Amino acid sequence: MAVSASGQISVFSSPQELGASLAQLVAQRAASCLEGGRGRFALGLSGGSLVSILAQELPAAAAAAAAGPAGFARWTLGFCDERLVPFEHAESTYGLYRTHLLSKLPIPDSQVLTINPALPVEDAAEDYAKKLRQAFQGDAIPVFDLLILGVGPDGHTCSLFPGHPLLQEQEKIVAPISDSPKPPLQRVTLTLPVLNAARSVIFVATGEGKAAVLKRILEDGDGMLPAAMVQPRTGALCWFLDEAAARLLSVPFEKHSTL
Repeated sequence: MAVSASGQISVFSSPQELGASLAQLVAQRAASCLEGGRGRFALGLSGGSLVSILAQELPAAAAAAAAGPAGFARWTLGFCDERLVPFEHAESTYGLYRTHLLSKLPIPDSQVLTINPALPVEDAAEDYAKKLRQAFQGDAIPVFDLLILGVGPDGHTCSLFPGHPLLQEQEKIVAPISDSPKPPLQRVTLTLPVLNAARSVIFVATGEGKAAVLKRILEDGDGMLPAAMVQPRTGALCWFLDEAAARLLSVPFEKHSTL
């Protein structure tokens, strides 16, 4: 796998091939964690196109690695950000995963950490932070085994947007945002200290619409963009891209194809 200053870069022929490899990586990481001393696997998911990518490929890959329901009982699943809308709303990240992915994975509800969308945004952030601290007892900052992040055409990740004051947040592990440049306005997001505490982070980007911002991050070294500020202190950083998203890159990357 080719490595740049911004992490390891893998490019796939299509979103479908990317999804299959991503699902295998998640399953392998889960199996490794469950066999290790910690005895659990903590996964943080983002929304957008990742929902359909993971829903298509992860159930079969994870089932093969989980050793039955007992394995899934040791998964802890959180969300990297969430829109403050009811779970039935089309914009709810958890709602989409509940419908398309979690119905196929026997992870106990008690192991799936969600916001309470009925609360005001500040209270929802505090409530989610409390749930994370309970789930990650012993960690000063929650340490996910794997975070899967997206990146917007403007360089945002989670609900951390370019130039926003939340990029300077160092104390809170979860922050509310009431002025999101992208609707809906009210959201809850993990902060950079949590993203950078993860044992492994994978950015996933597909489509030509991501090509320009990926060049800025991976080739031009634009460190002011939120996605570029994700630099795990001791963990691994990887980028999974399809050919359309990677079309402007000239930095070394590893090309993958199952054809």
